[in-house]
Formats: sequence, structure tokens, C-alpha cells
Amino acid sequence: MEIKHSLLLLEDEIEAGEMLANYLELNHFQTYWAKDGKEALKMIEAHADDIELAILDIMVPHIDGKEVCAHIRKHPVISDIPVLFLTARDEEKDEIEGLELGADDYIKKPASLHLIKAHVESQLRRMQPDKKQWLRYDQVYLDTDSKQMFINDSLVDLTHTEYIIAELFFKHPKVVYSRHEILEHISDEEKFIFDRTVDVHIKNLRIKMKEECKLIKTYRGVGYGFNREFLHS
Repeated sequence: MEIKHSLLLLEDEIEAGEMLANYLELNHFQTYWAKDGKEALKMIEAHADDIELAILDIMVPHIDGKEVCAHIRKHPVISDIPVLFLTARDEEKDEIEGLELGADDYIKKPASLHLIKAHVESQLRRMQPDKKQWLRYDQVYLDTDSKQMFINDSLVDLTHTEYIIAELFFKHPKVVYSRHEILEHISDEEKFIFDRTVDVHIKNLRIKMKEECKLIKTYRGVGYGFNREFLHS
């Protein structure tokens, strides 16, 4: 079965959620169904580089749909995806509040499965065709368009050379690079640099990555590279 798009569905009513999730799957949408707000946040962190649209019920346990929407709008990878609120609340002020929070559409329950699918497809058609390119391992994201690193939803203030080194390791996680090879890779970025300058850049990169520095490993006697222990984690 060809998958067209991947969606996050937040719905705490089991019967309604199962019906909608199954309907979307039958129509070739990969659907990550969360039954409460905490589960939704976990799914976002696990599948952020895959999710293209979110359907959020507002009144759900633990963390409500509005808070999940706010989290999406601050997330480095999915901040610009369409968000649809699906809710039984029908007061105009609730709809206005939802749209002000960053929702793109507001569907009142009860709504037919066909109507929800039509809203989903309408929003997806409006998305920019040139989706950002991301590299991701653990909670670290590299935006290869803007040359920026994010850990969770926080921007890491890297120099351009530090970013170039990180991207080299993330793009080729099975390769171990010698100092000389890294030096050649960054030689266009800096002139008159020496082998030990590579050590300084990597040391600074690790410091800025804090706990996520575990992703970069020193291979003694060889050089540096991605920590391959995390390739299948």
C-alpha cells in the first residue's frame, strides 16, 4: 500500500479514534494515534521528521490539544505543519482561541470521516512543495538548508565550521574520519589551519551539544566520527 502522508492524531475517545485512524490508514495515511497529550508529545519526538499534519482534539487528558499545538509551533522540525482542531466545543470564542494558537483549521464534532479527510487533503495541498531537509539522531536535528542544529526545540549556537563538522558525521555515520580528512573538508571554511585545530572545533562542538555530545566519538588512533552505537537506537 502506498503511503501518501504521515499524520498525528490526538483523540482520547477510543471508538472515535480507532474509527478515524483506521479510515485514514485505509486511505493511505500513516497515522500515529495518541490517546492523551503526553503520548502525543512522545510521538512527536519519535516521529517529528515524518509527521506532516496534526489532528488534535482539544479536551484530552494530561496535556490538552492547545498545549500540544503550542509545542508543535515551537518545534524545529514540524513548526510549520498544518494543525487541525477536532472538537465538540462549538463556541465561537473557542474557535477563535484555537486559530490564534496557530491552528490552521477547526472541525466541529460530530464530523463525518469523509469531511475530515477532505479537510486534511485541503491543508496538505497548501503545504510548500520544497519541504525542509533534516538529519536527525536521538534529540539532535540538523537543518541542512539553514545550516543550524537544534536539540529538542532549542537552537544550538554553532559556528559555521562546527556545523560543517557535525553535518559530515551525521551524513556519513558509518565513516571514521582522520584529522587530515576533516581538515580537508573544512579547509574552504578556514585558511591556514592545522590538524590540532580540528580537535579544538570538535571539543567546542561537544561542549555546545551538552548531553548529546555522546553522538560524536573519538576513535583512538584513527580519528573522529559518529558514535555508531546510536545508529539503531
